[in-house]
Amino acid sequence: MNRRLALLCLLWVWAPSLSAQVAAHILLQDSPLAGFQYHAGKTLWPQMQVGDALTLVREPDNPHDASAVRVEWRGHKLGYVPRRENADVARLMDGGQTLTARIARLAEVRDPWSRVRFEILIPLQP
Repeated sequence: MNRRLALLCLLWVWAPSLSAQVAAHILLQDSPLAGFQYHAGKTLWPQMQVGDALTLVREPDNPHDASAVRVEWRGHKLGYVPRRENADVARLMDGGQTLTARIARLAEVRDPWSRVRFEILIPLQP
């Protein structure tokens, strides 16, 4: 019984520091990467890994799409959030919402729309 009590006390003391290290988020969407075949993705492919962080960059002055959101990996342009899926992402970013993104799946297939899937996340603040 004393060992259980001691273990519970230790867990109680360590719990705040353990929970501070856990990152919580809401999955906003999972999307294919648009335009992979036109940007740096082909040359960067061997270095990319599932779980790698991606950067989302709003392009409100994009001449093709006012809701355009560019996707970058380590400062290199990979492509875009697909046009049919970018309106909510653009609206949130324009409103100041912090969004993060990461590579969810990499597939060595011919179809460029199937090569990279990525997740867009809303981080939750503790």
